[in-house]
Amino acid sequence: MTGDIVAFAYLGAALGAGLAAIGAGVGIGRLAAGAAEAVGRQPSAAAQISGAVMLPLFLLEGVAIIAEVVALLVVLLKNPAVV
Repeated sequence: MTGDIVAFAYLGAALGAGLAAIGAGVGIGRLAAGAAEAVGRQPSAAAQISGAVMLPLFLLEGVAIIAEVVALLVVLLKNPAVV
């Protein structure tokens, strides 16, 4: 019974970390594509566009890092050998 719980904890942590990384990657890619398209349409506003892109980019990175930490905590706290 305990082995099943640990196995499901590992599976859930792996799925959660993977989905968070994929979601962050897709979000950053779409953000960069939109910024590149906007600069291509209006090159004179490149500094303003890149400034407006930075905050959401940092937030996306932060969400991905937090998701990885949560997945690591699930693995570490559900393993009876570690606690």
